[in-house]
Amino acid sequence: MSGLRVYSTSVTGSREVSACLGRRPERVGGLSVLRLAPGSRPHDGGSEIKSQQSEVTRILDGKRIQYQLVDISQDNALRDEMRTLAGNPKATPPQIVNGDHYCGDYELFVEAVEQNTLQEFLKLA
Repeated sequence: MSGLRVYSTSVTGSREVSACLGRRPERVGGLSVLRLAPGSRPHDGGSEIKSQQSEVTRILDGKRIQYQLVDISQDNALRDEMRTLAGNPKATPPQIVNGDHYCGDYELFVEAVEQNTLQEFLKLA
């Protein structure tokens, strides 16, 4: 694939996000429980991911930068591709890639915007 791609997910609920990211809730006392890693904070990962994706696309649209959204919830192979490109087996959307070159995740994207180095970050300069 060539061009700028933003790996995203169209799922919104915690159950759907955990399934999309390859984690399954456990049954504990009749409840579905998604175990969090030590030091992680409980939150609706789906809403955080959706918010981050929205900010990335809003900024790219505002700067008239063309990109393709790749919805990893549609195919596990796309999730695996995203994680391979990111070099992180637990990477979550949004992840930004230009061609075969990994640009970074949401935090690095925001940092590039704040430092006015977005063109370089996206490997467009």
